[in-house]
Amino acid sequence: MDAPAIRIDDLANPRLSPLLRDMIAGARPPERLTVNAVIDAAKAATGLDDFGASDFAIRLGIWCESVNADTGLNPWGRASLFNDFIRLAINRLKIEDMIRRHPEILDIEVERPIIIAGLPRSGTTHLVNILSADPRLNSMPLWESMQPVPDGPIPEERSKDPRFLQTKQFWGAFEEALPHMQAMHGMAPDHTHEEIELQKIDFASYELEWLSRPYSWRDYYLTHDQTPHYAYGKKVLQLLTWLRGPRRWVLKSPQHMEQLGPLKTVFPDATLVITHRDPLAVIQSAVTMIAYGDRLRRTETDPPATARYWIDRIETLLRRCVRDRALWKPQQSLDVYFDRYMADQDGTLDRIYGLADLERTPDARTAIDAYLAAHPRAMHGKVIYDLAGDFGVDIADLRKRFAFYFDAFPVAEEKL
Repeated sequence: MDAPAIRIDDLANPRLSPLLRDMIAGARPPERLTVNAVIDAAKAATGLDDFGASDFAIRLGIWCESVNADTGLNPWGRASLFNDFIRLAINRLKIEDMIRRHPEILDIEVERPIIIAGLPRSGTTHLVNILSADPRLNSMPLWESMQPVPDGPIPEERSKDPRFLQTKQFWGAFEEALPHMQAMHGMAPDHTHEEIELQKIDFASYELEWLSRPYSWRDYYLTHDQTPHYAYGKKVLQLLTWLRGPRRWVLKSPQHMEQLGPLKTVFPDATLVITHRDPLAVIQSAVTMIAYGDRLRRTETDPPATARYWIDRIETLLRRCVRDRALWKPQQSLDVYFDRYMADQDGTLDRIYGLADLERTPDARTAIDAYLAAHPRAMHGKVIYDLAGDFGVDIADLRKRFAFYFDAFPVAEEKL
């Protein structure tokens, strides 16, 4: 059966449901976000006061000021970011406390991870969830990324973990408010999440850009070495490995495309898989998803401004990828092209397993087949995109702008 078509025709002038109106009206953000307010709330929630290295407060300060400067955020947008900052600070306190009590955590090896980088909307989420089905590989589900350290014993059944239940409740409410989000990027609590969530605990990564217009943070992030924050994320992976193993991880994030140097420094023995797709198709998918979510976060949506921001941002990401791609040698890295991956998924998996020196055992094949059967593509519908009509983008000019990327990688142009 063909997936139902979804046409979001109110990106510029959203028709807010009663639920969305109530969520926005009920939000109670502080007048200004401050470092002290975040830190004090985290301390009060945990009874802990050791955040580890104090330099995180500098970056948290830039996050707060970036949100304060984004006057287009509505009360829900501001309140959700403030609460998220507190959640990250709480996680940081718990992580530092756990490592202080169990210093052997830092002796754990993260062995030869398989790391997927690639453009947003280029199949990275699908691919990492397929590989995560292999029981020999460790992966981080969304619910665990939200709260890496448990408050008590870990239940044998993950679905009974309080962290799972809390995440399910939160994201269930989010997807009820924005029902088409599942068709673009579902947030099922047990799906594998990006490990840059762990870098956020060090108040780093580019993720804040997906939720606001944090110009000062963007500029800081792009001009400062991210190696220390990749190392912090690895430290949390060591903790998670110590809690439950195994030691070989499958990881993924589009951010890695512009951070190939720090990634190589922190994970020198990794197998790197970079997915490539027509950047225009990527941009139209990404900006549609962001513009759709903006009805909950912002006082007014501005699709053309969203497109301008992310065209610039994806160009920066791709130029850095082209510049640094040679840092990863062929014996430990692989370029995967979206059209060929979709046409021959099994062959792509064979190439990845071969490069990673990992046998595709019958058990692994069975587990992956079961995942694919339970998660068909476009199971929640297929969104119809219109980059020119919805965002005012000149397609021909945009193709010329990204000629450098097409020249570097044989990416198939997609019909928009």
